[in-house]
Amino acid sequence: MDTWSGTWLRFLGLLGSLALLTATLQVSSAGPGDRPITLAPAATDTSVPSLGRVWPVGNRPAVLRAWEPPATTYGRGHRGVDLSAPPGAPVRAVAAGRVSFAGRVAGKGVVSVELAGTGDPPLRTTYEPVRASVKKGEEVTAGAILGTVEPTGSHCTTPCVHWGLRRAETYLDPLSLLPPWLLSHGPSRLLPVIGVPVPS
Repeated sequence: MDTWSGTWLRFLGLLGSLALLTATLQVSSAGPGDRPITLAPAATDTSVPSLGRVWPVGNRPAVLRAWEPPATTYGRGHRGVDLSAPPGAPVRAVAAGRVSFAGRVAGKGVVSVELAGTGDPPLRTTYEPVRASVKKGEEVTAGAILGTVEPTGSHCTTPCVHWGLRRAETYLDPLSLLPPWLLSHGPSRLLPVIGVPVPS
């Protein structure tokens, strides 16, 4: 190695050490009022509050395919649930929020709703294939009709609605939005009491 190359490599090494020292001093000299330095991206909040008040379709539709989270970001899986629903059936917002998208994606009608009070970034539900009756920016309440099930565009073998849930780019199980009383198989019933004495 000639003298020029050796000198140049020592100079580059010195520059790298100087940059590391400067970064270390900047981090260690941050005062209590200074904004903290983020060294790694924050993990996405995957908590889901049970704030759903209605099913997207019907009273308790059959789940044709459950949520199957992929092992990796681009891996195979099912990023939502498929609910049995006949064409023309009303599609409802499961919780209050604001319509963030109502239009067509790859030929399918899609409606997305950002759910109120679910943090930053907010939870976002999606429904497809849906002929939208709402517009982007519209505020909706739980149970509000977003549109109707389209007769085509479903990836199911029978008519269905694909219902998804995301926070930022992370897919979550939409069924986790529903409280236990909505997930149960039916309403509570009073049964006759036999053999219990009547109080005197």
